[in-house]
This record gives sequence, C-alpha cells and structure tokens, in this order.
Amino acid sequence: MTPLPFATSASTATWMRVAASEQGVRTAPPGQSNPRITAYHAGTNIAGYDDKAAWCSSFVNWTLAQVGIPGTGSALARSWLDWGQPLDAPVPGCIVVLTRDNPTGWTGHVGFYLRTQGDQVLLLGGNQLDCVCENSYPLASVLGYRWPAGVSPG
Repeated sequence: MTPLPFATSASTATWMRVAASEQGVRTAPPGQSNPRITAYHAGTNIAGYDDKAAWCSSFVNWTLAQVGIPGTGSALARSWLDWGQPLDAPVPGCIVVLTRDNPTGWTGHVGFYLRTQGDQVLLLGGNQLDCVCENSYPLASVLGYRWPAGVSPG
C-alpha cells in the first residue's frame, strides 16, 4: 500500500505519519515471529510476546510513543476507552475503540480514524487482516473516539 498523504499543518495528528510509515508490517508465518511486532508489544503489559498475540493496541501504544505521547501501556483495545479525552465526533487521527462480538465484553479492536464511509468507519491500524493497513468496520461497532489529553484535536 502507498503511505497516506498527510498535510503538514499544525492540526495534523503527528502520529499518523508514523502509523502510515508502518503499513505492510505483517504477522509472520506459523513457527516464525516478526520482530517489529514484538517491538510494538515492548511498551505494553505483554512485553516479550511474539506476533501471535493480538497487537492492535500494542501498535497504537508504540505509534504514539514515537512522538512522545504516552499510551495506555495495555495490550487490551478497550483500555483506550479510559485514555485521553473523549470526542463527541471523530476527527482524522483520533483513536477509535471498537467492540468485537459483545458490546459489554472485554474484547475489542483499536485503530486510528481515517474517515467514515456510509455505515463503515475506515481505520489505519495494526493487526487488521494480520498487518498494518487500512480496513473498514461497521460504524455500529464503535464504542468511542479518543484524543490525547492536552492536545488540541484541530
């Protein structure tokens, strides 16, 4: 995939350049592990795990750390629901937390907001189709939109 073109204005989420530069990083075949994904886990509570552990939240944590923004430190996607500041509506680069299967359960997915297309939300994230890429999800699965505390969303 071609990296996303981001403007250089002050309102641009600086972490999106980092996330876009990681596109194509993917889970290794069985019996192997991608060391880049292990590096994503290093900043979370599952440091040392390989790429067979869910890594969407580890990717978001790692991406933000590259620009000096502390994340949740957790590999759980729903940990982002208590992080930063909530947004009433999404803005490019915000963190989107999704439910998986059960809206009241503990499982989920997390990625960076790109845009809404009809009843789908398009995210740039890790562990999407086993790689860092763009992927769409049902808008109905969104649990929340989050933005770093102390950073203006635009």
